[in-house]
Amino acid sequence: MHDIRRRLRRLPGALALGLLLLCAAAVDRPGPERFAATARGELPAAAAPVQRTAAVGDRVPARRPRIVPRSRWLAKAQTYHRDPVRYGDRVKAVFLHHTDSPNDYDCADTPRIIRYLYAGQAGGGASGGKEWDDIGYNFLVDRCGTVYEGRAGGTGRPVIGAHTQGFNRNTAGIAAIGTFTEGTPVPKAMTNAIAAVSAWKLGLSGIDPRSHVRLVSSNDLARYRTGTAHEFFAVSGHRDGYETFCPGLALMGKLPEIRERAAALQNRR
Repeated sequence: MHDIRRRLRRLPGALALGLLLLCAAAVDRPGPERFAATARGELPAAAAPVQRTAAVGDRVPARRPRIVPRSRWLAKAQTYHRDPVRYGDRVKAVFLHHTDSPNDYDCADTPRIIRYLYAGQAGGGASGGKEWDDIGYNFLVDRCGTVYEGRAGGTGRPVIGAHTQGFNRNTAGIAAIGTFTEGTPVPKAMTNAIAAVSAWKLGLSGIDPRSHVRLVSSNDLARYRTGTAHEFFAVSGHRDGYETFCPGLALMGKLPEIRERAAALQNRR
């Protein structure tokens, strides 16, 4: 898979996009023996021993981080049909993802990378995209810590994304641009930026990033069947809600640190 990513950088756009989608599909569909290992708890979890239950309440001030508007990366992109934006009530949890793309990019090239991701998720036909109505993630963060607006609808609003099947309502999806499998270094600037977005978005709903929140599944393909309520950390990984190894074990291992930093940015003790 690492070979594919290295070659991807040297290939023409359409072929590179096709390989990137195949790579992402392979990560999202691990074999049954790996699912069994997950069920047995053989993979490290990002859970912390202290359990807090969140009560959605008044806003908790946390500074809005600088967010590059989607117009910056969308300017040179082919655009696709987009359904009307849908909104939830308020953001109660954040799900962290990785994009399963190369890590050694120049941060000045991030808008182009996001355009490829957009084409892969919103495009269709000859592009080989998934024909979603927009990019699925609400936010994307590059290795330099720059935060980009993803899905349309307003960064301060509870936009329903397409990032964690069964749990897209009242959550926000943040994608770390790169691949963060076990042992991969995770840039500090990236985790700090993820914490800043989490603190701000959860703070709008009065949610402590270290707490647990109850979400109800809306899709049988999620880790929990439709109608099943489950308690998640307010900052969780994609694999907590769906059978996948996203966002990679390296990023899963950073979740306790991200939660603590996000709580500190909300001035919590």
